[in-house]
Amino acid sequence: MFEAERTRAILGPVDPARAVTVTPPLVSADELIDRAGAIEAVVPRRRARPTRRLVLTAGTLAVAVGAVAVLQPFDRSAPDGTGGPGSTAGTVLAPVSYQFEADAPEAGPHLRALAGTIKDAKYDHLGGRYVYHHTKVWGDPVMTSADGRHHVAFAGETKVWQAADGTGSQLNTQLEPEYPDQESRDYWQRKLDSRPAVDASGAPAMIPLPPMGLTPPSADPSALRGLLKVEFGPGAVSKEVSGLYAQFVIPRATRAEILRILADVPGFRWRGQVTDRAGRSGVAVTFDDRENDAQSLLIFDPKTGELIADERLTLSPVRISAYRVILDAARTDRVG
Repeated sequence: MFEAERTRAILGPVDPARAVTVTPPLVSADELIDRAGAIEAVVPRRRARPTRRLVLTAGTLAVAVGAVAVLQPFDRSAPDGTGGPGSTAGTVLAPVSYQFEADAPEAGPHLRALAGTIKDAKYDHLGGRYVYHHTKVWGDPVMTSADGRHHVAFAGETKVWQAADGTGSQLNTQLEPEYPDQESRDYWQRKLDSRPAVDASGAPAMIPLPPMGLTPPSADPSALRGLLKVEFGPGAVSKEVSGLYAQFVIPRATRAEILRILADVPGFRWRGQVTDRAGRSGVAVTFDDRENDAQSLLIFDPKTGELIADERLTLSPVRISAYRVILDAARTDRVG
């Protein structure tokens, strides 16, 4: 889900992806080829400083304390479907605000306070052969018309059961796309009308996962700082935190230490109370990556300290983002 500038943010003397085994993608190569055939071209987005924050909002009404994010689908008659309650065949994004939109305080004191109060997560008392994750991602990939004016962000839902040796199963479901404005929606609806519609009733096939080395993170501060690539700065740290929570179930002591490490990394700002796309209350921090004209967002459960959502927001006129929610994380002996 992360674009090229996010990868560049962590490049240093050593390539951090050198030893990484890539799991099956959310979208197959055939599907990407099919999508690419429906567009004129993909061009780089223009860089400009924003005056307001926009995210691709789907499904539910999102409300941040002190501000309101209003979902404005253009086809309100659409039934509930794979995109969530009230989803439409392509939703248009709407503006949202953080609790602390301007003059956000430093995140450090708030993260340290959170680390000292978190409670057990439900999986802290569960056992099982598999680690299970249920996630939804919006903005994977984003496509742009040849004139640079019209954008479409694809979406997907993933369920993964993975054993300690890396083997297991993955289930991918394509969701309805989203658009930054009505003009883009009209443009891409015409382009995509000739393609088969997303079949929300079909049963997607299980994808087997190959063996791979998986080492769960420990609560040792020194080891954890190395794992989070603190030396590469807040952009790298936010990416690594997202990656850890997407692959492992993190014990309480380790969750607390992750928050303390984030608190010591300069650049994170405290955004206060927010509501993620699944309608869950959380607390958020952001890092503004001015070099790459982007912003990273991490949303944590205020009770358990778990990461429940993250976003990589491109600061361009249309504010296209890659947004993920972790809907469930557990341990289990069953697949499916």
